[in-house]
Amino acid sequence: MVDALVRERANLGMDVLLPEVEDALRTVPRECFVPGLPLADSYDQHQAVVTKRAPDTDMALSSVSAPSIIATMLNRADLRPGQRVLEIGSGGYNAALIRHMIGDEGKVTSIDIDPEVIARAEGCLREAGTDHVHLAVADGEHGFPAHAPYERIIVTAGAWDVPPTWDDQLAAGGRLVVPMRVRGLTRCLTLERGSLPGWWRCLEVDMCGFVRMRGSGEHWERMPLLHEREGERVGLRLEDGPRVDTESLRASLEQEAVTLWADASVRADEPTDGQDLYLACQADGWALLTAQRGAIASGLLRPVVLSGTPALVDEDGTGFAYRTLRRSPHDQDRWEFGATGHGPHAHQNAQAMVDLIEAWDRDRQEHPSPRIDLVPASTPLEDVPTGRVVTKRHTRMVLNWTSRTPQPSCAADGS
Repeated sequence: MVDALVRERANLGMDVLLPEVEDALRTVPRECFVPGLPLADSYDQHQAVVTKRAPDTDMALSSVSAPSIIATMLNRADLRPGQRVLEIGSGGYNAALIRHMIGDEGKVTSIDIDPEVIARAEGCLREAGTDHVHLAVADGEHGFPAHAPYERIIVTAGAWDVPPTWDDQLAAGGRLVVPMRVRGLTRCLTLERGSLPGWWRCLEVDMCGFVRMRGSGEHWERMPLLHEREGERVGLRLEDGPRVDTESLRASLEQEAVTLWADASVRADEPTDGQDLYLACQADGWALLTAQRGAIASGLLRPVVLSGTPALVDEDGTGFAYRTLRRSPHDQDRWEFGATGHGPHAHQNAQAMVDLIEAWDRDRQEHPSPRIDLVPASTPLEDVPTGRVVTKRHTRMVLNWTSRTPQPSCAADGS
């Protein structure tokens, strides 16, 4: 598993694994934390293992994360022997890796809101022979003040915001690694405190996916359904997005669509998650289109990413466009981006998406990722750095694709 991770990271131009991370991954027996799973699956570097689902909806409530994202997060955390570490969201495996890295002089506290998850983690840690991990049932929104301060806080559940308690419990010079929903997209943010209380600056942005955080920090976006036929469901996820006329959008989806193609393409093996975040930063009517495979097979939609494709809703909320793609007719090793528009302004909506895709294509070499800052939600807009501003419960998140330094002027609120 570790050999495969090392090769893959080298091929993708990613940071090499820190020796301490590699040693922990080679030492801690992952199979103890996913009992009953075949070894080949236990050590698949990209396989997350769901360990608990909601009985009524089958939604994943807890999982053991994939080794690939665990390795990235531990790399970003830059753990040192003797540190105090808080893990929010427990499964056992990650806590065991942290324990191995910080040594006997360190202290790892792993919390989860679900007593069953904590009981399972306790048994798995015992099976693996890992001791000196403090497990506790607690709501991650409040951290665990009894063992604070922590040099590192690592969150292993999808968060929507950064509560003040995490700031309060992090030691001076500490680091927070957290999967954060950024306009509906989940990205792992490596955060350090800024120059003012409650301000954070993001050091790194990584692709990831996590089970949502539960408890008082839980947040659900609006998700109107546009098409409900069996096997063909189509919906919109409106995280920080616009108000919409759902009935008009449903009607527009049934009308003839307009598809335009952008002068932008990528290699088949080239990651494009940066484009999603770019579009989310730039688009006012931002949304994510979700679909079942049957909607594509029936011809209702062009090819999309089923779990969430960038989309733009027009100003009156009655039409939209979504990104699509096709194999390039000129080069079979490349894929071309396009946009499909629906509604009374279908051509205009598709063109707006195409323009943004082409802008990303021009800018991506110079600006591969945005600057992300978090400031307290109470901060007046005139004091907020320039960029796309998304107001959350505790913070304002500011995304700026062109500047790597804070700007003093204000920006429109994009919430």
